[in-house]
Amino acid sequence: MGGRTACATIVPVPTESQSPHRTYTDRRAAAQADLTELDRVSARYANLRTVAFVAALVVAALTLMGRLPKPWWWAAAGALAVYGVLAVLHHQVFLKEQRARLFVLLNERGLARLEGGWHSFTDTGERFLSPNHLYATDLDVFGQGSLFQLINETATRAGEERLAAWLSAPATAETVVTRQGAARELAPRVDFRQDLCVDARVVAKDKADPALFIQWAEAGPSLDAIRWARPLAILLPLVTLTLFILGTVGVIPDSLVWLGLLAQLGIAVATRRTLRQMDEGVERGERGFARYASLFERVEKQSFEHPRLKQLQSGLTAQGGPPVSALFQRFSRLYSLIEFKRHQFHPLVHWLTLWDIHALFALENWRAAHGRDVRQWFEGLAELEALCCLGGLAHDRPAFIWPQMQAEGPSVEATALGHPLLDAPVPNDVSLPGPRHALLITGSNMSGKTTLMRALGANVVLALAGAPVAAASFRLSPVQVLTSMRVKDSLERGVSYFHAEVLRLKMVLDAAAAAKGQALFLLDEILLGTNTRERQIASREVLRLLLASGACGAVTTHDLSLAVLADEPGSHVVNVHFRDHLEDGKMVFDYRLRQGVVDTTNALRVLRLAGVPVNDPDAPAS
Repeated sequence: MGGRTACATIVPVPTESQSPHRTYTDRRAAAQADLTELDRVSARYANLRTVAFVAALVVAALTLMGRLPKPWWWAAAGALAVYGVLAVLHHQVFLKEQRARLFVLLNERGLARLEGGWHSFTDTGERFLSPNHLYATDLDVFGQGSLFQLINETATRAGEERLAAWLSAPATAETVVTRQGAARELAPRVDFRQDLCVDARVVAKDKADPALFIQWAEAGPSLDAIRWARPLAILLPLVTLTLFILGTVGVIPDSLVWLGLLAQLGIAVATRRTLRQMDEGVERGERGFARYASLFERVEKQSFEHPRLKQLQSGLTAQGGPPVSALFQRFSRLYSLIEFKRHQFHPLVHWLTLWDIHALFALENWRAAHGRDVRQWFEGLAELEALCCLGGLAHDRPAFIWPQMQAEGPSVEATALGHPLLDAPVPNDVSLPGPRHALLITGSNMSGKTTLMRALGANVVLALAGAPVAAASFRLSPVQVLTSMRVKDSLERGVSYFHAEVLRLKMVLDAAAAAKGQALFLLDEILLGTNTRERQIASREVLRLLLASGACGAVTTHDLSLAVLADEPGSHVVNVHFRDHLEDGKMVFDYRLRQGVVDTTNALRVLRLAGVPVNDPDAPAS
């Protein structure tokens, strides 16, 4: 039947010198080869099963018709037994085929991330979007074409939520450094990261949420009201069996066995409601978690170097007891006992043995012994999944670097900064070395002003999640990112564009004050919904208030009058700009950041190139 079916899918272990593209290509090819072999073996098992079943049917029919002597019934039974064994072996091949398909899919996703195909990934994290979040919408953290869509390779709901939480809020400098170290170790371990992901995808159907299972595990005892039935459930079936045997051999009247059966029936009826409530609670929470033993075992068998990875691994061992994988294996066995209720003979077996009392009390004992640790187990697994995503980004983007953290701030300094979501971004240097520093970015339309701010913000979000960033060098302090870029009006709430923008700016100002100045603000063309004079006055005041809080940041504007802020005594506002030029009647942008205020605009040129016949009143007469 082929030796390959006896082991897990074999994929090559990447070396440091291999490119990510070569790694994924080789691993996909290996998984596809395994899948081809397993398909061949599966077809052979299917044929053998058919032969065994037909043989059993033919022999039984011939024996029944008298064409074969009665001892041939044993041959029919033997053929059925062979069919059963083949069915079990065939099922194992199906499971291996499932894993091989997942490996193929996983490496195709890896290639898609390298080739721009990640935009088609269905897990966009859109459910984590909130219009009131301080930066997520403006910086494409979640949703189509987002950071989450690019780096998410979690297979459990808890892992997905942990990754989303890291991208949604800045971590402390110490936490960032810890995550960096753990993710750096996981980056080249493609085999472990993919094995963990495949294991999780096999057992976690539809990203099951462990919250209900944790809730069940942490709940108090459910069977205290019928604890009196436990010793009776052990004793009565033995008494009934003894009465049956004694009645059969004539020592006592055989009708006495009904006394035991009636007593057992009474206990079954008396405990029915409590047992059903316990059973329903387990059913609601289980959602496939009984099969998590292999997933935890995968982690337990690893040899880690980083202290945080070792800490997570040690957390998957019950204090002074067996590893978590063994505990989940026991839970799986106990859960299979209560699943017997789906069998047609369950009512009879329960009556004769009080089966459900034994099964549910065994689960109750498991919960009493280990329920308080379940949350820690799943939280550790979720963190490990999130760290694997950060490591995966480092593996897939070898040009990204690990940012350096500093305690005092706010500050963000980067060289050759690029947007992490663009395939070929134009790099620029950005320097906000301390409190009350700001960049006032001017430039024509489409020249790159907003893209630069989004690149800065997205990289800060990645850095403070513990991930690598798109830059040649990157140094920052923990900051709260605050943005106002994609403000929208709301007809449903009766909020105009200008009012919506004011509300957003108020949120930014309040958050900057709450962060005690440890904030990075990114404001794009603010207060467009009012007249030029008031916009200029209000924009200057908003910027002054933000800088007064101690925050640093950047503002894009077409109001060149704001450039005078850089000339104020003690000001840390720096004027920078992007520019464009005409080549063969077309506008050309180099997306390079330059010092000073822009001295050209292109609004009228954009209109003319679009075919709108506008005149420039300031142009010299021809």
